[in-house]
Amino acid sequence: MILVLAVILIALVFTYTNGFHDTANSIATVVSTKVLTPRQAIVLATFFNLIGALVGTAVASTVGSGMVDSNYVNMATIFCAMLSAIAWNLLTWYCGIPSSSSHALIGGLVGAALASAHGDWSVVIWATEGGHHWWQKGGLFYKVIIPMITSPLCGFAGGLCLMSSLYVLLLRCRPKTIAAVFGKLQLASASYMGFAHGTNDAQKTMGIITLALFLATKAGNLDDLPAFLKFLQTPKFEVARWVQIICGLTMAIGTAAGGWRIIKTLGQKMVKLQPVHGFAAETTGATILFLTALLGMPVSTTHAVTTAIMGVGTAKSPRALKLTVVERIIWAWLLTLPASGLLAYLMQRSTDFLGWTR
Repeated sequence: MILVLAVILIALVFTYTNGFHDTANSIATVVSTKVLTPRQAIVLATFFNLIGALVGTAVASTVGSGMVDSNYVNMATIFCAMLSAIAWNLLTWYCGIPSSSSHALIGGLVGAALASAHGDWSVVIWATEGGHHWWQKGGLFYKVIIPMITSPLCGFAGGLCLMSSLYVLLLRCRPKTIAAVFGKLQLASASYMGFAHGTNDAQKTMGIITLALFLATKAGNLDDLPAFLKFLQTPKFEVARWVQIICGLTMAIGTAAGGWRIIKTLGQKMVKLQPVHGFAAETTGATILFLTALLGMPVSTTHAVTTAIMGVGTAKSPRALKLTVVERIIWAWLLTLPASGLLAYLMQRSTDFLGWTR
């Protein structure tokens, strides 16, 4: 019972770090364009993150039951997965690099499960059959790998196309009018961004907590619970409403803590933004996040928003992008899955060596 509660606690700690790590994705553009102050932007993002977290559970089901074989997962496995993801979040946050919390979590889960299965790669659910289209199929390849490649491409292309279209439509408008109109419109796009972030990111921890409760119930570890704690029992993999609420609240609190290092990278160092650019980037990134959440794909908020900003910056001028910053971000993307996976693998093997079992 104590180990189960420890796993839930570490999962919520991850959700908190995810909140302040990915706050930048929700509010960097609206702060850098000076439409809102940092404090106002955080309040806005916190509220809409919470609302979004209560909508749907498709991503939670993918993370909790569609990545690895649960027969090789125990409380120690989940604990190591979460701990490695938290470590990577804190490292990249400290360095001011907008890396993916989602891929850190998935990499940690795969790495820990692989160690628990003693290096047997069949523990990873690579692909499962679904409908006629690839996005209806399941498994790591269809739900993580393909979206990991396509979502940044869609973010860049979407930001480029939307911004280019706005340039054509607004060609005869005065700059002062454009700034005034899109300053107001950016309030809507920032709210949309916060909501979409909640629909995707908060669900990932919901899946982990539900998996932990499902395994504990299946193993009989929760049989002796007092009556007032019976709600913890989960005889089938189904995300409970209280799990949604606690994860949403924790992410909202994390969001309120802010992530100023990453905000500076996204909103100032990569490309200088004005309200019309912020609107285009936020609308593009939020749309990608919301649609993939409906499809049960744990897509990186960082990938979607950062590449949307890159696309918007390219529409403004290919020379507006600071390529040295972009290069650092891309390296973080490439390293996140293997780095968090390796760290979780080593942690899990260490717990096996020390005799930390179910």
